[in-house]
Amino acid sequence: MTKIISLSLDDNLMKEIEGIEKEMQFSGRSELIREGIRALLDDKKSRDALFGEIECILIAVHDEKAEDDITKIKHRYENIIKTQIHNNLKNSKCLEVFVLNGGAGVIRKFSNELQTCRKVSYTKLIVA
Repeated sequence: MTKIISLSLDDNLMKEIEGIEKEMQFSGRSELIREGIRALLDDKKSRDALFGEIECILIAVHDEKAEDDITKIKHRYENIIKTQIHNNLKNSKCLEVFVLNGGAGVIRKFSNELQTCRKVSYTKLIVA
């Protein structure tokens, strides 16, 4: 059974979606959004499959104004952060690169916490 949902998007995100829709020739915005959800679910399944001690890189992009919130999150995970690189980007954005080493569960929790933080616009976990 198909469900119809309502979704609110800001103008910048809408422009990006329309650009992707046109460039990748999706049949419509709904199909593009369904594909994005499938990609998110696949990413979650990959994270859930991690076990044991792992080494990885976690990338996050956030608004410069969110620095205090990001710092609070990362301090909870200092024991698994081996290296952190912070770089200022254009348009008041910041890039964080974390080299992590630790238990898969803790790394997954850190990654999820950043990903679900409303002030973080992008995250990517890359497992070595």
